[in-house]
Amino acid sequence: MNDQASPLNDDGIDPAARAAGHQPALTGCPWHDVNEMLQAAGLRPTRQRMALGWLLFGKGARHLTAEMLYEEATLAKVPVSLATVYNTLNQLTDAGLLRQVSVDGTKTYFDTNVTAHHHFYLENNHELVDIPDPHLVLSKMPDVPEGYEIARVDMVVRLRKKR
Repeated sequence: MNDQASPLNDDGIDPAARAAGHQPALTGCPWHDVNEMLQAAGLRPTRQRMALGWLLFGKGARHLTAEMLYEEATLAKVPVSLATVYNTLNQLTDAGLLRQVSVDGTKTYFDTNVTAHHHFYLENNHELVDIPDPHLVLSKMPDVPEGYEIARVDMVVRLRKKR
């Protein structure tokens, strides 16, 4: 199988189709931007990584679960398994291109915004959104056991509609 980045079908950005006046079904990052992003992170730009990267990063900052990305890939006719989606999301997280945010023991979101920020979790519709206040800070950090350092602080504020 050829691992070179190439368009999968008309849902991708196919230069020949674009030259013929055909627009892709989805909008997203140009293939070369995803290719450069993957290579800069030390990841080989395989066909599946390219396609999933295009879906992930082509729509700005967003929060997705593996299942949400798998559904988008299926709708875009990207032939990937759910296991491949999980593996790719974990590889992109390890490479620093995504930020993993857990809201409970069963739901993990992947955030395309890797800057330090916190989140609201809307319990009623299972949605993760950025907290817009850039001045939100913890007033005191906990003492850290010897030999450890704080890698990151993730604050998730759970919200639900009033009854």
